[in-house]
Amino acid sequence: MTANRTGRTAGRIPGFRRHAAWLLVSPLLVFFIIFFVIPVGLLFVSSFNPQIIGQVGITSELTLDNYSRFFSRSNYMAAAGRSVLLAGVVSLVTLIIAYPMAFVIAKTEHPGRNTILLIIVLAAMQLDMVIRLYGMMVILGDNGLINQALRLVGLIHAETSARLMYNFGGVVAGLVQFALPFMILTLVGVIRRIDPSLEEAARSLGATRWRAFIRVILPASMPGILAGSLLVFALSISSYIVPALMGGFRVGVLPIHIFQQVAESARFQFGASIALILFLLSAGAVLVYLHVGSRRSGGLA
Repeated sequence: MTANRTGRTAGRIPGFRRHAAWLLVSPLLVFFIIFFVIPVGLLFVSSFNPQIIGQVGITSELTLDNYSRFFSRSNYMAAAGRSVLLAGVVSLVTLIIAYPMAFVIAKTEHPGRNTILLIIVLAAMQLDMVIRLYGMMVILGDNGLINQALRLVGLIHAETSARLMYNFGGVVAGLVQFALPFMILTLVGVIRRIDPSLEEAARSLGATRWRAFIRVILPASMPGILAGSLLVFALSISSYIVPALMGGFRVGVLPIHIFQQVAESARFQFGASIALILFLLSAGAVLVYLHVGSRRSGGLA
């Protein structure tokens, strides 16, 4: 009798655990549906509505005029290409700068030193993004610290200045400054999980420290490189405030066009179509990441 009762209880436990797991996940699912699936769905439908200036509501009339306008205008196509290029350049530059710092943090075993290094990384995230960008404007502006130093040493004339802002390079600098902590924190977790015995085995077989890093550590940290690059790419391609302040609205990217269509022209339907194209570009980056990640992990592509 006791054995039967024990068997019935054991049979109920897995089912209970499954239900408990769904209960734990349900708040996230509800949040995801309300604040992501529904808004994106409304955005999708609105992008196919005829353009009516000042009207936000969704109608039953559908048209492709908004997308025809986007793909027939060279400035919007150029903005799409510029957004992808900008995000790609920022991801690469951020990775090059972040990896050495992440490697040092991951390999630092002293708790105090490790804490100090993490505080240095996290300190930049404690200030509002606008404040951080205005700080960069003080450094990179026409009369900023860098231009003043260049004039002082005679590298540029007193009446001229190096163009460090309001161009593509200025936007890249602002986005790298913004995305750097995210890349570092992503890489630190992956590098810490790399088994030290792998490097020791490579060194024992005659590999130099540099060769062991290139052939062992770097490939083993590829999941962190891919995840961090994807995160930075998504943050960069969708950023509005950095191109607005560091680019001065002179670097035409898709978020700038979305703002102009929605906030300035009240063309909500066309702005929705641009936003959906931006979303598809970001989703395409995710698919590329999944494809590359599956190949790296030995999965089927």
